[in-house]
This record gives sequence, C-alpha cells and structure tokens, in this order.
Amino acid sequence: MTEADRDAERVIREGIAAAYPEHGIFGEEFGLTRGNGLTWVIDPIDGTRAFMTGMLHWGVLLALFDGQQPVLGVLHQPFTGETFYGTNDAAFYRRGDEERPLKCRSCASLADAVLTTTSPSLFEAPGERAAFDRLEGAVKLSRYGGDCYIYAMLAMGFVDLATDAGLNAYDIQAIMPIVRGAGGVITTIDGGDPSMGGFVVAAGDAAVHAAALRRMNGQGD
Repeated sequence: MTEADRDAERVIREGIAAAYPEHGIFGEEFGLTRGNGLTWVIDPIDGTRAFMTGMLHWGVLLALFDGQQPVLGVLHQPFTGETFYGTNDAAFYRRGDEERPLKCRSCASLADAVLTTTSPSLFEAPGERAAFDRLEGAVKLSRYGGDCYIYAMLAMGFVDLATDAGLNAYDIQAIMPIVRGAGGVITTIDGGDPSMGGFVVAAGDAAVHAAALRRMNGQGD
C-alpha cells in the first residue's frame, strides 16, 4: 500500500467520525473501529497498482454496512470527476452538473456477452483460473484491467459480466448497491452473499448471471 492510501483513509475516517460519531468504521488500512452496528467500509484507493502507474481505472470506495448487507455504496474517480452511487433500489451517475440513473443492459446469452476482469492472474486459488477460463471461452469478448471501474461499466450498461477473485469486504461492499440499484445481479461464484468478498461474479442480466455460474461451476450453459 502507499502513503496515499493511508492518508486518504485518515481523511475519510475523520469526516465520518465528525458526522456520525456513533457509527463504526472498517478500512483497508487501519482496520475496525466498532460502533452502534452501522459500519462505514472504506477502500481509500481500490486499484493501487493502477494508481501508482498513472492509470485512471481505480477509485475511492465507501459503503455503509448494516450488519447484514451494504445499504449504500459510493465509487468516486477523482481524475475524471465521476461518482457512482447506489442504494440497492436505485443507482446514479454524477459528473459535474450531470446526474442520471444507471441502468444495466439486457443480454441474450453468454455468446453475446462482454466479460471483464481486473486480471486473470488474480485467480490464484485451486480451480479459480479454470472456472474463469470456462467462462471466457463462452463469451463474445473479454477485456482485462479496471479494478472497481469494471463494475461501474457494468452498471452503465457497457459490459455484461464482471468477475474477480480474492476480494475483501472493502473491495466489494460499495459496488454491491450500485450494481443492484442499476438492475444487475452480484453474488459469489456459488451464488452466495458477496458482502465479505471472495470470488465475485456480477452481471447486468439475471439470465446471463445464472448461465455464467453454471459455466464456471462446470455445469455447462
């Protein structure tokens, strides 16, 4: 991690503590400060390698976790001035004076789908790379790179599938209300709750999400 990660989290923590002193805070850099059951979950720079190399596809992630699920998620990209936020029921894009709803696109089948992942090299646990390869072999097009921004692209309707493995709670909780608020589906590879991270699969179309899980789990399309 970089000094920028630590400095950014300090600033965010100070702002939350001032506004919501009774709430808990959990961050990548400084761990957990317990509160009243509502917890702000922070990834100060999601995509540190991209940040360090001057690339734009990284972001600041902030979620509000109620003990069962994230109920608010925010992704902000400072260079582009873009903010994506969602509440599970709705999601929005904001840049300057522009603000509009986010909506995932429909997709007829895996054969029509555009797949994104940060990097295939991140599928490290036994069977993870094979699961990804099975999915990649079934889609129309795949693109690598993007960290949290690939999930923003999903919510904007530019891609159909986004998947990463080895995620932590602070990597994914802010993403979940945005994807769901835009009409998408996001789970772990076994269809479970992704709130604590792991091998996460998101799709803009529920049918394609189900087909992707079947394919990744070796059950065909």
